[in-house]
Amino acid sequence: MDKPETQVRLSGLLRCATVDEVEIVKTHLPDHIRLTKAEPGCLTFEVSPTENPLVWCVEEVFSDRAAFDFHQQRTRASEWFTATSMIQRDYVVTE
Repeated sequence: MDKPETQVRLSGLLRCATVDEVEIVKTHLPDHIRLTKAEPGCLTFEVSPTENPLVWCVEEVFSDRAAFDFHQQRTRASEWFTATSMIQRDYVVTE
C-alpha cells in the first residue's frame, strides 16, 4: 500500500537588518503572496509583521513534498527572491 502524502510546513522568521530591507519586503510581498497562494498544493501561506518592525513571521503549509519543492523552485527564480536574498531567514521545515 502506498504511503499517504504528508503535508509540509515551513515556519520561522524573516529578519530584516535595516528599514530599507523592510521597505523591500513591503514592496515585493503582495505579489509573492498572490503567486504562492495560486500554486497547486498551497494550503496556507502567511507572512505577517511581528512586534519587532524588522521581523516578519512566516507560516506555510503545502499539501505534500512535491508541492513544497515546486514552491521552492518557483520562488528561487522569482523577483521576490532576487530582491530579498540578502535578508536573513530562520526557517524550520517539518513533515
